[in-house]
Amino acid sequence: MHIRVSILSGLFLLLSPVFLLGLAPVSAVEAAVKDRHAGYYYPTPVTREVYTSRGRKIQGASRNSRLAFVTGVTSEQLKRRYPPQSAMFAKGNDADKLILVSLREDYMGTIHRARGVLAMLTSLARTTPIFREFEVEDQFNFLDLLKMLGFRQLTVSDGKTYSHQFEIR
Repeated sequence: MHIRVSILSGLFLLLSPVFLLGLAPVSAVEAAVKDRHAGYYYPTPVTREVYTSRGRKIQGASRNSRLAFVTGVTSEQLKRRYPPQSAMFAKGNDADKLILVSLREDYMGTIHRARGVLAMLTSLARTTPIFREFEVEDQFNFLDLLKMLGFRQLTVSDGKTYSHQFEIR
């Protein structure tokens, strides 16, 4: 089955005009085969893109530090006077897959709104000691922070109609 999906996906990519532009989408079938979290934590039709980070994984970044990061963000969300707008959690054996899912009907309803949320997270990331220590607060973004912490994937979703994955290299 996996070989058949790979061959069909390969043929699709070769015939796709989008491939000629260098933007090779991953089919929903292929994404579902590779992603055991699709369909459970977020909708199955997943679009993907590769983000090449300017940062490097920092020494000492580990499963525990990634879980501590997620726990810290969640803890801060729960301290607010209003319910969290999204849930952030880490999955995978090494907790290197970050998932950000909207908990509200009108929050992150489109990929463009999700990118807006990532822009806000970039503003917060720029205030962190790690960005200041490496003097990258005016250059790096939230995805670069994730790379530095050792995350290799980020999935954003409205929790209902779409999900989008960033492969972080």
